[in-house]
Amino acid sequence: MSSITGNLKQVLDELPRGVRLVAVSKFHPNEAILEAYQAGQRIFGESKVQELSAKHDALPKDIEWHFIGHLQTNKVKYIAPYVSLIHGIDSFRLLAEVDKQAAKAGRVIDCLLQIHIAQEETKFGFTPDECRQLLSGGEWRALSHVRLCGLMGMATNTDNMDQVQQEFNSLYDLFLETRTTWFADAPWFCELSMGMSHDYHEAIRAGSTLVRVGSHIFGERDYSAH
Repeated sequence: MSSITGNLKQVLDELPRGVRLVAVSKFHPNEAILEAYQAGQRIFGESKVQELSAKHDALPKDIEWHFIGHLQTNKVKYIAPYVSLIHGIDSFRLLAEVDKQAAKAGRVIDCLLQIHIAQEETKFGFTPDECRQLLSGGEWRALSHVRLCGLMGMATNTDNMDQVQQEFNSLYDLFLETRTTWFADAPWFCELSMGMSHDYHEAIRAGSTLVRVGSHIFGERDYSAH
């Protein structure tokens, strides 16, 4: 059994029912993705529009591509025809642009609102209060070509796993509050994307439904080529 296949199986074996794996394939070659694909994986996550477009064109068409990076509004049009889920909606402007491009593509695109829960300034996203303001403002209800399906967040990159657990727990609480308040009649608002290679166990304990795991499956990325 090759390392990617073995690593994939190991991660999948650890996921409880109801938690799906996004195999983070950014900066990894098509051969690596194909190997995971042949082992049964269908959901892959990319964070660069150009790289995602090239991979989408070259790889099997039943792959479900998730965009997990910081998405610039001027790049939305390139992925709107096929992207399955956009994890990182961090402004109303971006959501409105996704809606516009989805309409042109004749699609409804599933999206997650990115919430800033980490202690680091480098992460994007709404604060919990900004998220509440956006939803209570109601403008998003007029966007008929996007569907808000849940929340996404990244914990602080730290070895203090108690802090990480606390941040994930706070995001889960916000998810429950959001679902109850604004999406009580929307069964599709059910996704909570949190957890990466180094902290997905904590994320699962806190209620994650989508974990984004890359290096645990594909090995460390070679950044020298980028």
